[in-house]
Amino acid sequence: MTAFVGFTERAPDDDPNDPQGVAPRLVTSWLQFESLYGGFAPGCMLPISVYGYFANGGVYAYICRIPHSSPAGKPAKAELPAADRALGNVLSIESVEPDADITVEISTDDVGDKEEDGPAPFTLTVFQRGEEVESWPNLELGTGDRNAKTVINGHSTKIKVDVGVKKGTDLKSQLELMKPGRYALEKTAPVPVPVNGRKFAGSESARAGINGLAVADDVTIVVVPDLVTAATKDDGSIDLNMWKAVQTSLISHCEQNGNRMALLDSPPNMNPQQIKEWRSEVAMYDSPYAALYYPWVKIENPITTDANAEILVPPSGHLAGLWARTDETRGVWKAPANDTLRGVLDVERPISQGEQGLLNPVGINCIRPFGTRGIRVWGARTLSSNTDWRYIPVRRLFNMIEATILEGTQYVVFEPNEFELWSGVSRTVEGFLRGLWMVGALFGQSSDQAFYVKCDEETNPPEVVDAGMMVVEVGIAPVKPAEFVVFRVSQKKQTAA
Repeated sequence: MTAFVGFTERAPDDDPNDPQGVAPRLVTSWLQFESLYGGFAPGCMLPISVYGYFANGGVYAYICRIPHSSPAGKPAKAELPAADRALGNVLSIESVEPDADITVEISTDDVGDKEEDGPAPFTLTVFQRGEEVESWPNLELGTGDRNAKTVINGHSTKIKVDVGVKKGTDLKSQLELMKPGRYALEKTAPVPVPVNGRKFAGSESARAGINGLAVADDVTIVVVPDLVTAATKDDGSIDLNMWKAVQTSLISHCEQNGNRMALLDSPPNMNPQQIKEWRSEVAMYDSPYAALYYPWVKIENPITTDANAEILVPPSGHLAGLWARTDETRGVWKAPANDTLRGVLDVERPISQGEQGLLNPVGINCIRPFGTRGIRVWGARTLSSNTDWRYIPVRRLFNMIEATILEGTQYVVFEPNEFELWSGVSRTVEGFLRGLWMVGALFGQSSDQAFYVKCDEETNPPEVVDAGMMVVEVGIAPVKPAEFVVFRVSQKKQTAA
């Protein structure tokens, strides 16, 4: 499961205890994300990443919103035009509450043979966050008892209206004057709030930011796609100090929790030599709980209606979806590489085989176009200098095994700590590991070569038992990816028979 930390169009409004929506929130589809946090919005990279995540095979995601703006505190407004625009605006509507997400629908009623005794009636329905909250039927624009201004302003708790028809306008036919349809009340643009590295890091106690994800035990991948939004200076350059500070906080969080990995985006606008130098001389990350990808990817711009508009985005959201897809179809022991990224049009810059040979040894996983084979991830390394933890699937396999054994042995807590319990735990763990070996997750021609489990009086001497502990020793031989396939070709000299 992936956690996304960044900016959204809005905060969910269904939790009065979390008005800014900063606590981690589980979503299971793009539609659910839209209903809670809004859709694509300028200055928000997280929605694009979440969309790419679900498109590439992601199923579950935690959203950890970082407040990057404050509401304007003014009513949302809309001017409803007449069917004939020459008549001007028919109604002016504004929300009672500031910054309300309100949509109104105008529908004309069946007027039959309405004569000149007044305008034909219409119905005004109020929707808040897509749900109907009020409906006002049989309204008119005249001065009668069903005058829209009198009825709505006297009873509605959501909106206020004003009739804005030009003087001298003939109101005999409401059908000619009103224009049926839905109209969203426009909110005043929120006020931007600066976001620094500390806000991204957040707090476990406040359930905010990266550290707030400590309460989400089932998270295994963490991405911060909006780092580029916050680190971009006024002149368009990237604050690389902030970039490193936030990614360092993310790596530290993953190391402390021990069950998750940081999926890092490379800084934008760097050529292969620059990203190699930045990785080796500036960032200098050394962790088996982090993976770095390069370069950025190009997708269709979801914010503009221009059919030819394309934008560069950090690849972490799409990659998290690929990781999830690989987990589902093959397992965490399969490297999330040599597979295509869905929804990606191109990469920021193509990587040659020679450049790949420079970047791969320092833990930079490349995204490369392969012609008819599509755009593929061509690397599966962590950022660790320890060769035991060089590969992503090895680290994730250990994470999965540790978490599964811990959860699967909870039944032993407070049980008598003696031989029968040790034997039962050994059988449970051995059965689980044997299943992994049979599906190819562990290396060895036999189960004895693939793993061992030891839980006896040797691992549990009297002093350990007296301390209230039970120790199980587990050893496994992970399968490592075939990163390089070497063919030896030779020419055999033929000799006379």
